[in-house]
Amino acid sequence: MKLYGVLLPLALCALTAGCATGDAAGNTATAVRTIAVTITSTNGTHAFQAEQAKTAAEQERGLMYRTALADDYAMLFWPYPPDGPPRVASFWMKNTPSSLDIIFIRPDGTIATIAENAVPQDETQLSSGEPVSAVLEIKGGRSAALGIAAGDKVNWAK
Repeated sequence: MKLYGVLLPLALCALTAGCATGDAAGNTATAVRTIAVTITSTNGTHAFQAEQAKTAAEQERGLMYRTALADDYAMLFWPYPPDGPPRVASFWMKNTPSSLDIIFIRPDGTIATIAENAVPQDETQLSSGEPVSAVLEIKGGRSAALGIAAGDKVNWAK
């Protein structure tokens, strides 16, 4: 997944957040700080441990080159973008070998849209369709498996 458009330079590296440190399942050579993220849906609350991508450099790296993702592992791009107010986000999957569900989050914490099962290595832009202030990436297929949908509420310590 990559950031595109206005943040194309960021996008070109948006998925590399673990390429130097290991895979996104938490098996890293160096410790990765994670925060608790919960999504409240109609069928309950779903918990994830999210690696936080706050800076432009962290967002440039994203989940590129990660070959395995645990079911409860995520990457939270927040604030998005790191240098300004909410805006329409576009991500792509270049250099990303694992399928992802890309969850676009409005400023009020509700899910705007979900790009489900984003195709590994695909450079097709996946858009939020509206301004967002955060993006959460989880293992591909988990949104459907857990019943996560647009309108659900996402929470984390800000």
